[in-house]
Amino acid sequence: MPIAILKPQAATPAAAAADADSDSDPDSPGGVDIRNDVSVGGAKQRRAMDADDILTPGTIITSNPHGHGTYFAPSTQSITSSLAGTLTKTNKLLSVRPLRARYTPEIGDLVVGRITEVQAKRWRVDVAASQLAILQISAINLPGGVLRKRTETDELQIRSFFSEGDLVVAEVQQLHQDGAASLHTRSLRYGKLRNGLFVSVSGVGGGGGVVRSKRQAWTMDGANAAGRIDLLLGVNGYIWISRHVDGDVAAEAAGINRMEESVSGGVYSSQNDAIDVPTMREIARLRSVILALVENGVRVDEDMVRRGYMEAVEMAREYDADDLYLGGEKGVRLAAILAGR
Repeated sequence: MPIAILKPQAATPAAAAADADSDSDPDSPGGVDIRNDVSVGGAKQRRAMDADDILTPGTIITSNPHGHGTYFAPSTQSITSSLAGTLTKTNKLLSVRPLRARYTPEIGDLVVGRITEVQAKRWRVDVAASQLAILQISAINLPGGVLRKRTETDELQIRSFFSEGDLVVAEVQQLHQDGAASLHTRSLRYGKLRNGLFVSVSGVGGGGGVVRSKRQAWTMDGANAAGRIDLLLGVNGYIWISRHVDGDVAAEAAGINRMEESVSGGVYSSQNDAIDVPTMREIARLRSVILALVENGVRVDEDMVRRGYMEAVEMAREYDADDLYLGGEKGVRLAAILAGR
């Protein structure tokens, strides 16, 4: 049977318009503006977009200078999101902040970690990073503040200092080429954690949660006849809330070069002290405040925690029973008060 080849004919204007609507160019720089100067998406995504909208991997952004979480798509000058997160802009630099990400250590960060492994001369510490941190036995204070080189006897007694499961507060001292961090506890402020409650939230890697601030550790007065309470906001998102223990006056008055001389053998004790019930309730209330802040996307720092705690105490007086739970509508109300809405 013969095959007839027909002459090509030009498409009608109506058909061309329909094809253009159905096959929009994914690399088109069209879209709407975020903060009036950032275009996001293609022609089909023309809608009112807020700066808090979540971008998905593959979303076309613009041809502006790009930062973390973005890349140039092949054979195009359009910036494409490589992460699921929110768009942030610094001057003309665009970046995508991930919803959740591992903590990236930086020198000088105050972190709370958990001992996961004991080795010959060091401990491996979980600090919510992509790799376990390292705490060398030479980076801690020996009981009694003895200043000497660590010996084989110290290595044999390494579990008497820290063992698996212990919580420690330390400072990032050094970063290695593979990204692992080295910690140290050579200060009276650092060491083993006792008499408190551990809370895990998001760190500075992505999303809401703990942010870097001037003070990551402070002491505050508890309400309802409770004692003083210590808070440690680890930059990595690990938080420690504990009963305040009055330090040695002589130790606090010692010079920075003589701090190790004031270290007592009790700093490595794993025995918790007795805590009165009012203080335990206020520690639990502070935990609820922090979780409510994270759940509603409010940053966690000293100012917000103090204000949130005072508002939570006032909110509890509105009910007959002192309910420590701040989830659901209570958490939304607390976040709205702190945001000034």
